Amino acid sequence: MDIVCLDMEGVLVPEIWINVALRTGIEELKITTREEPDYDKLMANRIRILKEHNLHLSDIQQVIDGMGPLEGAYEFLKALRSMTQVVILSDTFTEFAQPLMRQLDYPMIWCNSLEVDDQNMIVRHRMRLHDGKRKAIQALKVLNYRTFAAGDSYNDLNMIREADGGCLFRAPQTILTQCPDLRITNTYEEFLSEIEDFLKA
Repeated sequence: MDIVCLDMEGVLVPEIWINVALRTGIEELKITTREEPDYDKLMANRIRILKEHNLHLSDIQQVIDGMGPLEGAYEFLKALRSMTQVVILSDTFTEFAQPLMRQLDYPMIWCNSLEVDDQNMIVRHRMRLHDGKRKAIQALKVLNYRTFAAGDSYNDLNMIREADGGCLFRAPQTILTQCPDLRITNTYEEFLSEIEDFLKA
């Protein structure tokens, strides 16, 4: 049995925090896991910035409501789900993901959660477990799944290397330079072809 594990942001949907940065004009919020590999540090900085600017969870959700999948992502995911089982492994949060999953016909997603206070301010993030993407691949392999993993950021590298097969998708040059051993795809056609080759092997 095969299963494909995909990152969400940058692979199927735009980067949420970049869109929040563009909407609010706060440049610091443009930093993502493409630039900062320490996710706890990244989220702590984001929560601090939100507090400084008095931005609530509802403000971020309003931005997300106006977002949609990347061009071609819906068709790619529909084609992929007709071939094999798919799970999205993301470091995002349930509170952010639901509007986007609705637009992708509700694929399975394993992610994290946020703690919010009475004023609807985000006070901390709760990781389901640390290094969860890699550990999810390990668990699926214990269940006798053959795994393929793909993503675009530093926090995807462990799961890609842990999986039986995998590739980067539209990763930045910094990651490509540091990881010359990993295959790279840049279009959904190439991406689907890479996965099809794995499924046929």
